Amino acid sequence: MVKQHNENGFHYLYENYASALYGVIFRITNSKEASEEVIQDTFLKIWNSIEQYDSSKGRLYTWMINIARNSALDYLKSKNFQNSLKNQSLPDFVYNDTALSVSDNQDFIGFNKILDTLDEDKKQLIDLAYYKGFSQSEISETLQMPLGTVKTKMRNALMKLKDLLKDYR
Repeated sequence: MVKQHNENGFHYLYENYASALYGVIFRITNSKEASEEVIQDTFLKIWNSIEQYDSSKGRLYTWMINIARNSALDYLKSKNFQNSLKNQSLPDFVYNDTALSVSDNQDFIGFNKILDTLDEDKKQLIDLAYYKGFSQSEISETLQMPLGTVKTKMRNALMKLKDLLKDYR
């Protein structure tokens, strides 16, 4: 139904997945306005590329989460966003804690509870890579850790996370 671009299919996707995708986007952007913009872009990308989804490669939810995550990271790297940061007055930027309070109090997909069970170093790697968009090289520089160690620890963190998520399939 969705792959045929049926309007009911789109409504189904939006009704069932919008809040979870918004949660992921919000965690990356830390901005309600940006998240609203990115969620619209995300659903447009999903709708326009739904034929590319292959159920043999993974779940629809995972495919959509990756689109949402990449859209949010692309937004943060965009020139418009970078310019808006430069033009924002210091007091607004420093005291803007509304995003923090919303993301701490609302866990849209129940993922924070799962992440909290990970060791602190694994949580930090996942946060840097998936929510802040750091490459493994950037993580290596930030944490002052050899690249090979970052790769090994990231692999271990993802394997542990996969193990924790097996009950949610």
